[in-house]
Amino acid sequence: MAYQIHNNDGVLTFTIDREEKRNAVNDEVMEGLKKVITYIKEHEDVRFLVVTGAGEKAFCSGGDLSEFHSLQTEEQAFGMLSKMGNILYDLATLRVPTIALINGAAVGGGCEIATACDFRLVASHAKCGFIQGTLAITSGWGGGTYLFERGLRHDRALKMLVDAKVYEAQLLHEIGWAMRVFDSSKEQALEEFIADMRKIHPSVHQAYKEIELRKWKERNIYNRVMEEIRLCAKLWESDAHNEAVNSFLSKSKSK
Repeated sequence: MAYQIHNNDGVLTFTIDREEKRNAVNDEVMEGLKKVITYIKEHEDVRFLVVTGAGEKAFCSGGDLSEFHSLQTEEQAFGMLSKMGNILYDLATLRVPTIALINGAAVGGGCEIATACDFRLVASHAKCGFIQGTLAITSGWGGGTYLFERGLRHDRALKMLVDAKVYEAQLLHEIGWAMRVFDSSKEQALEEFIADMRKIHPSVHQAYKEIELRKWKERNIYNRVMEEIRLCAKLWESDAHNEAVNSFLSKSKSK
């Protein structure tokens, strides 16, 4: 199983469980996210959704290039990218607070998943970044759009995208992407973070989320996400992207 789902007294945790692949996203992980999102929409007992990764090295390293590199054309790429883009949009617009519990590196699409969540708790050893530019593509699941909505100063958000490199946890906190940096276990960090929130009736949380979502609807977020994905799909079929991925896969096999 590429993922685990655990419900602990209303705290629903989705764990990407592909540690040997640095918790990269494949079709099975996508289906798992769809499953957990559907459960939340259909059940009233969930108070928080937590997304995390197995182990301590990686939260999520983005899409599994060994599986998705077979997608060659813009149309093929858009099929995969829009599938995950729609899943992340559904996650980002859930009525319950969502928390990225970042236990290790969150890069590429992993950084997009974390950005789609309401809160980001980052382990002190973790590094995160929108590294898609190193593969000659842009963010392709809507992460760039969500980043500009997360309250970071515009220049800091844009710099994070165009740098295409990983940032240390402390810098992520300084620029406002990470809400907290923790040295304890991720379980302890989560419990401390939600301690006060647990005391508040979930209807209040949902009401505040609705205020934010009304703003997003007015700003036409969904269509903006889809346009971001289309831009990435166009770059996906470029020679520059194919060469970058082939180089990356060759280096990975030689390790």
